[in-house]
Amino acid sequence: MTEHSNNIFLSDGRLPIGKILVACEESQAVTIELRKLGYEAYSCDIMECSGGHPEWHLMQDVIELLKQKWGMIIGFPPCTFLSKAGACRLYPTAGNIDPIRYKKGLEAKEFFMQILNADCERIAVENPVSLKVFDMPKFTQEIEPYEFGHPFSKKTRLWLKGLPKLEPTNIVEKKGTYLPSSTSKNAYSGLNDKKTRCPKIASKTFDGIAKAMADQWTRKSERREKNIITT
Repeated sequence: MTEHSNNIFLSDGRLPIGKILVACEESQAVTIELRKLGYEAYSCDIMECSGGHPEWHLMQDVIELLKQKWGMIIGFPPCTFLSKAGACRLYPTAGNIDPIRYKKGLEAKEFFMQILNADCERIAVENPVSLKVFDMPKFTQEIEPYEFGHPFSKKTRLWLKGLPKLEPTNIVEKKGTYLPSSTSKNAYSGLNDKKTRCPKIASKTFDGIAKAMADQWTRKSERREKNIITT
């Protein structure tokens, strides 16, 4: 990681946060928006980045990076084994749980908690609706793409510490579900097709949400201070 002065090009009204880690983000969607605002933000993933800025990407396991000092951590930990969308795989037959998949779910939860419990003043962790069996901690809020300019539903949960809840920026009419069931009549039509179920595509943060995260979580305002989540 290149060492240089942090946040030296910040515009008025921005918080002097320091270095920002965006964990499990190969797309660099949020990282790029933070960089546009003048922040020294780094994406991290075990895969190469697809956002076009390898100079801002740390290709390694994020666990060691969590031990370093960061001004903010935004995490997008893998949800494959935690998500409610995988219920039919966790329970292949009624009442019977797949022990291998359940173990992987517990490991995914442990990874999630390591990010959420990192030693950092400002933390945000994102994940979809999870299966009840994994007993995830209480989330702070739920957001939808159609609240940020994208005409789809894809309920996403945020766990926040030291940060305010995201406020909708552009509420538009919902035209469909972004990740329909494979048996849905919309599964292979328009933008709601089988391509969106590719994990790499499905997990990419919508541009409108990425912009809102970067903007609202770094902005100075009295309203922001009142809305900060402290636990």
